[in-house]
Amino acid sequence: MNTNKSFTKLLARLGVTFSNEQLLKTAFAHRSYLNEAGKDWESNERLEFLGDAILAYVVSAFLYRKYPQQPEGVLTNMRSTMVKTGTLATIAEELDFGAYLFLSKGELEGGGASNPSLLADTFEAFLGALYMDQGLAAAEEFLHKILLSRAPQILEKQLNSDYKSKLQEIVQTFSRVAPTYRVTKTEGPDHAKTFWVAVVIDGVEKETGKGQSKQEAEQDAAAKTLEKMGKL
Repeated sequence: MNTNKSFTKLLARLGVTFSNEQLLKTAFAHRSYLNEAGKDWESNERLEFLGDAILAYVVSAFLYRKYPQQPEGVLTNMRSTMVKTGTLATIAEELDFGAYLFLSKGELEGGGASNPSLLADTFEAFLGALYMDQGLAAAEEFLHKILLSRAPQILEKQLNSDYKSKLQEIVQTFSRVAPTYRVTKTEGPDHAKTFWVAVVIDGVEKETGKGQSKQEAEQDAAAKTLEKMGKL
């Protein structure tokens, strides 16, 4: 087991430094490695928990400022796209995070170093470690450089997606009945009404969306259902 990996090249590429090298190593320590190596290390799961919260905060604040005309439902879907496993895993792969992971022999042989879920978790753990070592400003700077600068490209596909059509295509693979949409709540005057709409699949109410029109709320509900299904 190689416990002495050098992170010099990675940190230089990212333009960040770490005062606590063990904290950095912990960010890349998968729990499988601890079981096999017998080292008195902590896995990266707690740092992942912290990084997930920081990621949600920074991305939310960024989207709130950048898209002042977008309603809450749309911003929520944007954030989901920015922080989903596929997005984070792609960036982690580009940064070669997999080469720095501490994995058990079995996990490594099973392709763990290129596993999208594992890479996304490591991205969040690294962010958590950076926050603990350097503070929020450093974490925000890292995210702006690595993730938020790509927001227009990442969101382009999402902003132009027809979530209702995509959901219907998926539902048709296991049901003869197309999804339906039911207004569950309305609020506000006629000229500025807000709608809440639920997706119903095979008679079962799924996710609820919100929008300034029924159509917008339906798209929001479909997007949330797709996200819940792991299809977004």
